[in-house]
Amino acid sequence: MFAGVKRLTAIAAVVVIALLAVGCGSGRSSSDPGASGDNGGSSGSSSSSGSGAVTFGDLESPCGPAEGTNSAGSEQGVTADTVTIGYGDDAGYQGQPGLNHEMSDAIKAMIDWCNDQGGINGRKVEGKYYDAKILDVNTPMQEACTQVFMLVGQGWALDGSAEATRLACDLPMVPGYTGSSAAAMAPLMVQPVPNPIDELTIQQAYALAEAFPENVKKAAASYPGTLPASIESIEKIKATYTQAGFNFVDCDQTYQIGGEADWKPFAQRLKDCGVGAVAFSGAEGNFENMLDAAKQVGFEPIWFTEANFYTETFGLWNTSGNANEVYVKDIYVPLFDAPEGSATAQYIEIVEKSGGDISQLGAQATSAFLLWATAAKECGADLTRDCVMENLYKITEWTGGGLHAPTNPGQNKVSECGNVLKLENTTWTHWSPEDDMYACDPKYAATVNPPVAAAAQLELDSNRKAQQYNK
Repeated sequence: MFAGVKRLTAIAAVVVIALLAVGCGSGRSSSDPGASGDNGGSSGSSSSSGSGAVTFGDLESPCGPAEGTNSAGSEQGVTADTVTIGYGDDAGYQGQPGLNHEMSDAIKAMIDWCNDQGGINGRKVEGKYYDAKILDVNTPMQEACTQVFMLVGQGWALDGSAEATRLACDLPMVPGYTGSSAAAMAPLMVQPVPNPIDELTIQQAYALAEAFPENVKKAAASYPGTLPASIESIEKIKATYTQAGFNFVDCDQTYQIGGEADWKPFAQRLKDCGVGAVAFSGAEGNFENMLDAAKQVGFEPIWFTEANFYTETFGLWNTSGNANEVYVKDIYVPLFDAPEGSATAQYIEIVEKSGGDISQLGAQATSAFLLWATAAKECGADLTRDCVMENLYKITEWTGGGLHAPTNPGQNKVSECGNVLKLENTTWTHWSPEDDMYACDPKYAATVNPPVAAAAQLELDSNRKAQQYNK
C-alpha cells in the first residue's frame, strides 16, 4: 500500500487535473504497491557522491547558510534572518475533512528540511498555513496579501475565485497545482508542472492509439457538465487527441457533480453509440459507480483519465477488476516505484519522518518548494519578489530533482514526456512505456487547437499571460 496516500474525491478531485507528463529516465518495474514504504534506507538529506553536498535527488540543495550579511529586507515577509511563505490546501472542506492535506504535510516537512541546512542563504523559512475549504479561497488570499512574501506549494481547488485579489496585491506564487485556467495562465505565477490552457501533453493518446487502434475510432467523454475545470479538460483532450488518431463521436455523457442515482443509462448510451474509448473526468466515487454500471450493461471500452485517479483507494477498490481497462496519464515517478536513493524515495522519507502523509499531490508541493527555493537562493543577500520571479522565468528545464519528467516552468510549457499507469486488479503497474519510467517525443507536447472556449476570457498577451484582471 502507499503508506498514507488518501482518496482524492469531491470537487477537488476533479480540479486537481494537473495534466501530468513524464521524463526519460528508467526505474525498477515494481508491481508492489507497498514498495513506497521500503526504499533501502535513502537519506532525508542525501549527499552527492564524495562531495558532501546535500542533495534532493539529483538536485543540489538550494538551502544553506548565508555567505555574507543579509540585507534587512524591504519586502513583506523578509527580514535579515527569516523569509515567510504561505502555503495551504482545502483540508477544512466539510464535505471531506482533510482534503489534500498531504500538500501541506509536504511543505511543512520541506521547511524543516531546508532550515536544518540553514534556510535560504541563512534566512530561516517560516510558513503560514491557509485553509481555503474549497469554497472560501478569497479569505486566505486576503490574509496572505498582508502577511507573506510569496505563496509556495499551495493547492486550492477553486483558486480562480481569488485571482483578482492576489493580483491586486501583487502577490507572486509557485503553486503545487492550479485548479483554474485563470490561475494556470496568470501573471506572477510559475508552477513546476505547467498545465496551460493552450497546450496538453498527449503521450497517453499516442500510446492508446497504437495499442487500441479500433477503440479510438469512436471515442467520447463523461464528465460533470457544470464544472468548468472538467469542461476545459475534456475540451483540451478533444482538441489534441485527434492528432494521435482519435475520433470523437457525438455521444458525451454529462452527469451531476454529486453523482447519479443510477449510472446504467449513461453506460448504456455509450454502448449504444458504439463507443470504444471513454475519457472520464470527475471524482473517484463517481467513476467507480460508472465502471460498475458499465459491467452490468456489458459495456467494455477502454477508459482514459487524468492523474487524479492514481490513488491507493482506487486501486484497493478494484477487487472486481472493473477498472482493469482504465489508463491513467502521469508525469511523476509513481510512489509504488520509487527507486532507492531517488527524489521520490527521499520525499517519502522526509515527509513520513515528520509524521505527515504522502501522495502524488504532496510530491507536487515538494517540487514547488524546491523550485521556489532554487530561484530564491540566486537572489543572495537581497531577497525580493522581483528577483525571485526573474529567476523563476529563467528556469526552462525542471524535474524537482527527479520527482517528475522534465518540464518548462519558466515559459509555462507542457512536457514532451509522459507515461501511463494502469491497474491489474488492486496493483498499480507501468503500462506505457512498460520498461522505462517515461516516453518522450516533441509530438507529445500538443497545441490545443481549436482553443478552449475559456481562453478568450483570459485575454492572453504575447507572453501567454492572462490580462483579465490587469485593467
